[in-house]
Amino acid sequence: MTTPATLSCKELVELVTDYLDGAMAEADRARFDAHLAICPPCVEYVAQIGRTVRTVSATWRDIEDSRQAAELLVEVFRDWKKLALRHAT
Repeated sequence: MTTPATLSCKELVELVTDYLDGAMAEADRARFDAHLAICPPCVEYVAQIGRTVRTVSATWRDIEDSRQAAELLVEVFRDWKKLALRHAT
């Protein structure tokens, strides 16, 4: 049974996003860190979630960059096509 001063693995899982975002109160972060100091499986869990967030974020940026590049190319092609048609007549 956990005391108010300790954090269970289940509680840690529920709070991992706030922890990684730096959105925890200092006292809660201290409890989180104290749990990590004694629980290697939770250390690995937090590391895995952190890697997942970084990978998804990087992939999302690539998707957004690709989408913007595609939109720019379509725009340029439209303008080029209009100019080409004007010069052809």
